[in-house]
Amino acid sequence: MKSVLIVLLGPTGVGKTELSLRVAEHFRIPIINADSRQLFCEIPIGTAAPTVEQQARVKHYFVGTHRLTDYYSAAMFEEDVLALADKLSAEATSLDESDQSFQRFQYGVPFALLTGGSMLYIDAVCKGIDDIPTVRDDIRNAVKLRYEREGLAPLLEQLKALDPEHYEMVDRQNPRRVIHAVEICLQTGRTYTSFRVGKKKNRPFDILKIGLQRNREELYDRINRRVDNMMANGWLDEAHRVYPMRQLNALNTVGYKELFSYFDGTWTLDEAVERIKGNTRRYMRKQMTWFKRDSDIRWYHPQQETEIIDDIARYLDNGKD
Repeated sequence: MKSVLIVLLGPTGVGKTELSLRVAEHFRIPIINADSRQLFCEIPIGTAAPTVEQQARVKHYFVGTHRLTDYYSAAMFEEDVLALADKLSAEATSLDESDQSFQRFQYGVPFALLTGGSMLYIDAVCKGIDDIPTVRDDIRNAVKLRYEREGLAPLLEQLKALDPEHYEMVDRQNPRRVIHAVEICLQTGRTYTSFRVGKKKNRPFDILKIGLQRNREELYDRINRRVDNMMANGWLDEAHRVYPMRQLNALNTVGYKELFSYFDGTWTLDEAVERIKGNTRRYMRKQMTWFKRDSDIRWYHPQQETEIIDDIARYLDNGKD
């Protein structure tokens, strides 16, 4: 009997949270969060993290488990989830067939539902990521200090000298990616490119990917309304509380950057909110471009709940057919 990880993915605002709860309840399995910002306990409103009530319905992992000051990466997430998967899989497959608390199938036993929109975190679990070493604190602090004092341009020149191949590929407007590549080069004495082999890793469980999609106009409207609701629910106060930590990488994300600019006096609050909506829509398009590259994803509209559950059940009965 194969262990099976069900993956429910899709762009921001598509409706993953509520559907994931109902799917997890149906198959009596826990949820593993794959949203890289929902890990941080200080920012539940701005990350649309599952509420206390929602977490009471289904056991959740990796929601509010870290502080903003904690260093965390996709590689660490891969390691943590695989360790958890071993535990959950063993528990699921050891249940007696007569146990009414769990539904048995012919082919596979579901042990968890992985859900979220962080593309790299999902790929880290499903495919594995390159074995890039964790950066030492002294190197991270030195590169960070240089960035703060001199800006991004000198680091781009340094990356060009250390790894010209990656320099040609990297998003040069993204400080985090430039900084990380420089850190790896300095720590290892190797190019960042040499670590990016892109080889898919084997997993001790099967993976079924269900993707959620809506038409673009529908998604735009949902994103706009969600931002308004988050503001009404206290997002501005939440952002103000973490404003003193704005330099942290965990806050270098859509929503907080715009609200921080409002606090700085760069924009009015209305301007900041409109920019949040526009940048969230832009991020949504980036997510869909990433997801559409994966031919293993079975796509549904979120309202096709019955069809999704039936598809999962068929897979668990028959395997990959």
